[in-house]
Amino acid sequence: MSHHIRELEVTSLGELLQAVTPVAPDPQSGRLRDSAVYRGSVNAKWHLLTSLDRLGMPAGPSHAKGHLETYLLRGFIRYSRPYLPTRPSNDWEFLVIAQHYGLPTRLLDWTYSPLVAAHMATLGGDPGKDRVVWKLDWRRVHERFGIPPLALMVDDLDRVLYMKGFGSLWELFEGQHTPQMHFVCMLEPPALDERIVAQSATFTLSSDKTRALDEILVEADLAEAMTRFIIPANRVGLVRDQLDLCSVDERRLFPDLSGVAAAMRRYYSATATEQVGGVNSPSA
Repeated sequence: MSHHIRELEVTSLGELLQAVTPVAPDPQSGRLRDSAVYRGSVNAKWHLLTSLDRLGMPAGPSHAKGHLETYLLRGFIRYSRPYLPTRPSNDWEFLVIAQHYGLPTRLLDWTYSPLVAAHMATLGGDPGKDRVVWKLDWRRVHERFGIPPLALMVDDLDRVLYMKGFGSLWELFEGQHTPQMHFVCMLEPPALDERIVAQSATFTLSSDKTRALDEILVEADLAEAMTRFIIPANRVGLVRDQLDLCSVDERRLFPDLSGVAAAMRRYYSATATEQVGGVNSPSA
């Protein structure tokens, strides 16, 4: 089994779409569909780190504050109730809501749309850095860890934990894990608001909070379930302009007044022209 994650360079939005399009129809639907999810990053050298992994960075190392996970979620549950229109149905739903509003958690954001991932990869960041769109075959991940071939909902997670030997979310956070208990799974969040729906959002959940997700999956012989699509730094402006032409922008993906303002600010703050792959191109 290969321990190398496949990498492909894409220099336009068309190349990305061509690269992610399945070569054969799905047997069940007869359409060109697969079980891929995507994640965009503004730095192609970064690992797949959760917000909990990054807590305390860059002053300290990654994964240094994972032991604070329980305190973070308990504090959120305690103080969030006055602001929630309805009480979440269980602790998993609290975890999803906490992630959605920016609390550091072990959940990692993904999307079913490669265009949304490309949007996230081309927003901000160092203009001299290559960007990356990660692709993950979540069905292969579930198969490897003995989990049903479904993108799980919050109500399914207790059943998965029981299969793996955990009695609750809190045991997952604090318990002693044996190698047989380790797992990674896909979690589909409830439609908490329009952003989650617009972004075709989903999450991965790992029992291991001491390593980056890509390192976990490589060690589990799942390198071939991942692909990294590299957008060279000198082509980022072109891909960004193409996304705007396709109406993949903050106004559509963050459908509220902050999204409208962010889209207008970015669109009109760019320079008049920029070098994109050696050609002077109008910038969005």
